[in-house]
Order: sequence, then C-alpha cells, then structure tokens
Amino acid sequence: MQWRIKPVLPVTKLMGAVAVIVLAVAFSGRDPVRWVLAAVAAVALIVWAVRDLIAPVRLAADSTGVTVITGFARRRHLPWPQVERVRVDRRTHRGLRSELLELDAGDSIYLFSAHELGALPEDVAAELADLRLTSL
Repeated sequence: MQWRIKPVLPVTKLMGAVAVIVLAVAFSGRDPVRWVLAAVAAVALIVWAVRDLIAPVRLAADSTGVTVITGFARRRHLPWPQVERVRVDRRTHRGLRSELLELDAGDSIYLFSAHELGALPEDVAAELADLRLTSL
C-alpha cells in the first residue's frame, strides 16, 4: 500500500510561481527589492513542486513496516515494532479544523496531511492498523 500527494498540488505550486513572476512584471517596475522577493518566492515554489514530482509517495506500508519520506526526498523504513503509535491528530483553531496522520517512531514523529496522503488521515490510519495486525 502506498499513499501519494494529490497530482494537482505540484501543478498548483508551479502555477503559483508563474503568477508571482507575472505580478512582478506587472507591478515591480524598477524596484530591485520587489524583483528579489518575487524571485525568491518563485524559486521556493518551484523547489517545493519539484520535491512533489521527485518523491510523490509520502507513505508506503507492507508487512515489514512503513516507509516514510524524510528531508527533501529521502526514504526511511520503519519496521512495525519500531512504530509505537499511529493516530489521527485533530485540532480546531480559530474555526479551522485540521487532521494529521501521526506516526510515532520513538525518536521521531512523522506527520502527514490529507493533501500529502491523497486520502483522509482517518482512512489511512485504519488501513495501517489492519495491515499491522495482519503482519504481527
């Protein structure tokens, strides 16, 4: 089983980078500070989109354990005995609700949003629990 980002995310980030450049052309004039800020924002969005294209699978699971993305695009395999807890972290702040899948591996905690997983964190947690039970 594997969960990957929604395909629309890197496209949206690249469109955002283009929009930043278009806005800079339209409104920056000869102001070098605005050009630098626009370039930094556009490059950041492009790098973020490239990460999504290089490593679209954020979480994978099999009978041996789970594989998560760490850093820019490295993968780390966690055997099931090393995974202490899998839960959904729900928070409401200023009227906004967020849900994150939390994998607690003792020394590290990995958080995944619905956008990164391409599925609801609650559904992924249930599938991981089923897979973990069948593998033990």
